[in-house]
Amino acid sequence: MSVRNLEPKVLWNHFNDLNDVPRPSKKEERVIKFMVDFGNSLGLETKVDKIGNVIIKKPATAGMEDRETLILQSHLDMVHQKNNETVFDFDSQAIEMIVDGDWVKAKGTTLGADNGIGVAAIMALLSSKDINHPALEAFFTIDEETGMTGAKEMDGSLLSGKILLNLDTEDDDELSIGCAGGIDTNTSFKYSQVPVKQDYECFSIVLKGLLGGHSGMDIHLGRGNANKLLVRYLYHLVSLVDIQLIEFDGGSLRNAIPREASCVISAPKGSLSFLASETDSYFAMLNREYGLIEPNLSISVGQLGESGKAVEDIDLHKILNALYAVHNGVYRMSPEIEGLVEASSSLARVIIKDGEFSTQSLQRSSVESSKGDVANMIRSAFENMGCAVVQTGDYPGWAPNSNSRILQLMTDLYRTTFNEEPQVKACHAGLECGILGKHLSGVDMISFGPNIRGAHSPDEKVQISSVQKFWKFLLLTIEATPSKA
Repeated sequence: MSVRNLEPKVLWNHFNDLNDVPRPSKKEERVIKFMVDFGNSLGLETKVDKIGNVIIKKPATAGMEDRETLILQSHLDMVHQKNNETVFDFDSQAIEMIVDGDWVKAKGTTLGADNGIGVAAIMALLSSKDINHPALEAFFTIDEETGMTGAKEMDGSLLSGKILLNLDTEDDDELSIGCAGGIDTNTSFKYSQVPVKQDYECFSIVLKGLLGGHSGMDIHLGRGNANKLLVRYLYHLVSLVDIQLIEFDGGSLRNAIPREASCVISAPKGSLSFLASETDSYFAMLNREYGLIEPNLSISVGQLGESGKAVEDIDLHKILNALYAVHNGVYRMSPEIEGLVEASSSLARVIIKDGEFSTQSLQRSSVESSKGDVANMIRSAFENMGCAVVQTGDYPGWAPNSNSRILQLMTDLYRTTFNEEPQVKACHAGLECGILGKHLSGVDMISFGPNIRGAHSPDEKVQISSVQKFWKFLLLTIEATPSKA
């Protein structure tokens, strides 16, 4: 079945159109034009602010003029990630979607349901001719996934609404009223290079098959981090045999838990059987620790031809010690909200090649002071070995407001519509609401969405029945928009 034939067709067709447009973070020119052309084609007031966010305004339908203006907000960019064996050009190809039972997936790549379903839902409202609604201000931000630049540099004067619906959460029974802030820690270090030793040969070690996932939403699930697991193995090998490290490449995106990592080492000739035996033993140990969580984990070793220069021994020990020591995972659970991760860090990217060692990690917290604490911990671990450390992209969290008017309205509406209680939660992801609130003083905000699994990874999928539930709830919420205060 084609995605275009799914219900509600208007939403899925807009999602299909959107997924025909390449839209990586920081390269949103094509999707900005797509949205501007869309707004103009409907004859609606359409603007682009100085950073590139798109605002499309639609007047209230007859009889709804006295209701509060609603800001409907989603981000245009998506994470572009694929499996290593997948041949795909994100810069030129449309996302190849497939229907698998009750789920929509992509063929070996991220799907873009995060946040494309939210964008498509807003597009469906803007293009509708038979949906009653108050005045709508559709606000499409850019660069959410790699720094929230659109939210940070938005022009708040272009919006007048007092209620904001952020359509960017991933569980259809949740109403999100708070989120974590974050900060990126990027490090670099120039190491000395030496030739591969005489009578040594080169080998590749590849660790792959991990689940990965969102480094905020999934950080508490105990999934393996490919960078940390491969470093752990190298640390072990160095204690057994005189190896040289030639290069290391692990992870892909700053906000994704690394699924794969690989390295090239040199060891004395004839070491293949020894390395294969040690690799098998290490895999068996990892399988005992992670087998229930990571059923597809694998690690393999293979022989290579000649390769480049190696890391000098003294620098190798510095690098491995720092990577082994640096914290990864949950740092602190919230003492106020049961089950909520307060602070965490994810070692997202590690590159060692051609004399340059660099890392990218992302620290998150719903409390500013603990965000600074865990960020300083990561900084100090790398500064101890001599790395240059740059911390960027600092953005605030979104403090929960349990007295929110839109929260009360939507809680009651969810309860009566679905005969169950919604889960009112704060999340450990970096939603834009914390930043938007700084630009839109006094705006009442809430975030919700359909069931999305595996966001930021090639396993990403969105549930068809959940999209139908989300769409129904969105329409009911719009119909029940309160009158102006």
